[in-house]
Amino acid sequence: MSFARPGNARTRQRRRLIVGAGAVALASVTLAACGASSVATGVTITLYNGQHVQTTDALVAAFEKEYPSITVAVRSDDEDTFDAQIVQEGSRSPADVFYSENSPALEYLQQRGLLAKVDPSTLAKTPARFNSPQGNWVGVSARVSVLIYNPSLIKKRDLPTTVMGLADPKYKGELAFAAGETDFQPIVTSVLQAYGTAATLKWLNGIKSNASAHVYPDNETIANEVNRGAVAFGVVNQYYWYRMRAEIGASNMRSLITYFAPHDPGYVIDVSGAGVLKSSTHQLAAQKFLGFLVSRRGQEIIAHSISFEYPVASGVTTAQPETPFSALAPYPINIAQLGTGQRAIALLREVQLL
Repeated sequence: MSFARPGNARTRQRRRLIVGAGAVALASVTLAACGASSVATGVTITLYNGQHVQTTDALVAAFEKEYPSITVAVRSDDEDTFDAQIVQEGSRSPADVFYSENSPALEYLQQRGLLAKVDPSTLAKTPARFNSPQGNWVGVSARVSVLIYNPSLIKKRDLPTTVMGLADPKYKGELAFAAGETDFQPIVTSVLQAYGTAATLKWLNGIKSNASAHVYPDNETIANEVNRGAVAFGVVNQYYWYRMRAEIGASNMRSLITYFAPHDPGYVIDVSGAGVLKSSTHQLAAQKFLGFLVSRRGQEIIAHSISFEYPVASGVTTAQPETPFSALAPYPINIAQLGTGQRAIALLREVQLL
């Protein structure tokens, strides 16, 4: 079974409308007047989905079952593609909700005034540190950066314990990373926060040299290439390894994962979240969808799903056999400091990694 995400190499035919069950019956009745306590019959909301397709499909199916008067039409693509599209569409955007893999994509839209305030009762279900500082989107799930390595090519004791160690020339030809991944940009931002611009540029040039032919398009490729022994180690989020194991079976796993030293700037928590577009004509229905994502029911779906992401709301913890979220020791960078990711993108472009 394939674990597709909008931006991976297996889903390059992704610019398609993926519609939830019943979405072909478009609504003829619009949302009730502002302040109404219920949703009008036959409302369809459009979800711009930058998250993994399987996670979203499961959540949408459960939401539509709980709210049969609302249909969710899902369009899946890369989160940075949707960022650019929403900005271009402006007030004419057909999107009602944007669901992203990483917080910078939502912060990018928030800074442009394109997101509506989230219902306070919805925000209250997620710890404040995982939500928009301005209250314009809500945190839904989280992942953590790890090193994936092939022990037949490199021993755990020989791996770098710090993110800056990735640039050590001794790892030339052994490192893999995906410079264009939106998952990688928060790590760059974290390094920038910890060490400043000059050190970050030097580091980026160092890992570019070390990776050489192993700068890959996405984290799935890193995981696959490390697992088959094409490269010694790489940087991914933890769920790629767990998903690969679920896909190919434990007996076919040749790789392992480990963490950077506690509180190292490479040890980063990425938050996935969702927001309602200010231009949405179905505000109440869209807010109900956000509320469902962080409800106990929505979070339990994430906790038990093949996404291997960490639920962060309603007190739910993962049911998957992975390091408990409470046991992680990430670098203390917050949502506001991660920002829009634009400084990280600029530096990646400066060293010609984008």
